[in-house]
Amino acid sequence: MTNMTLAVPPELTELMKKHKDIKWSEVARRALIEKAKELELMDKILATSKLTEKDALEIGKKLKENMAKRHGL
Repeated sequence: MTNMTLAVPPELTELMKKHKDIKWSEVARRALIEKAKELELMDKILATSKLTEKDALEIGKKLKENMAKRHGL
């Protein structure tokens, strides 16, 4: 298994010290696995997609505009 070193801000370090019963390396490992699985799924979806980056950006822009209208922004 590969080792990884992470830098965490002091505020997080202090919070983690208050909860020494938590296996923080396991928390990080699970988060990394979850993110890797999400990326793997995205790769599978994108492999068969005919959507261009330009199309995706346009859709994203329209979604943001509609969400802003819905929330009165």
